[in-house]
Amino acid sequence: MYISSGELAKRFKVSVRTIRYYDQIGLVRPSKLSEGGKRFYSAEDCLILEKVILLKSLALPLDEIKRVIKDQSTETILLAHKSYMEEQLFNMQTSIAHTTSLLHILKLEGMIQWEDLITLIAPPVENRSWESFFSIEEQERLRGSLPKLEKDNVSTKKWINLVRRIELCIQENTSPGSEQAKLIIEDMENLSEETFQGDQNLMTKFWEVRRSRDFSNELNLYPIKQEILDFIEEAYAIIQGQ
Repeated sequence: MYISSGELAKRFKVSVRTIRYYDQIGLVRPSKLSEGGKRFYSAEDCLILEKVILLKSLALPLDEIKRVIKDQSTETILLAHKSYMEEQLFNMQTSIAHTTSLLHILKLEGMIQWEDLITLIAPPVENRSWESFFSIEEQERLRGSLPKLEKDNVSTKKWINLVRRIELCIQENTSPGSEQAKLIIEDMENLSEETFQGDQNLMTKFWEVRRSRDFSNELNLYPIKQEILDFIEEAYAIIQGQ
């Protein structure tokens, strides 16, 4: 059974002009020509065109595609395409996660710095590793429980809202000794209990790192503003002194 170049173009969503060009360069040639010169393509021709389309998605030039089709099996071509699509999926998922992080930063700070937007096209430079601060066991526990700006889950939203409440207190000149501040600290303690699962030593160790903007930057953690840290520490001191 043969199909015309028009039917072939429609089936594979390419132009008839492209089909003709592939014939001219010997990439996908018709198995049959009518007396009037009309092209007709077999099932095998369709398979060759499908390979060409797959390889084009890998951004290969046509002369390289011609060589690959001649030398490689269908399985090899499909495996190459699968590998490429997996890489694209990983890149897309990474990009989505980073964009989600920037949206959370925008909610926290009300603006995005130019250098933050640059990281959408250029990955951040790797800094000091977590091994410098935490044991392997502690790292595993923290990575499994810490809120992540790239995630849009309930835990992350709770922490973001908590920080926003503190920012509002600062903007409205609400005292760290107020009832509102006391409720914020209670909520923070409850969230910390959920995050660190009652491990006071790990919680203290982690917050020592978070208090330092330099350490937070080295671990690629969202840096908490100093005024927020000061508010929290003063509120804690007032509560403990009561």
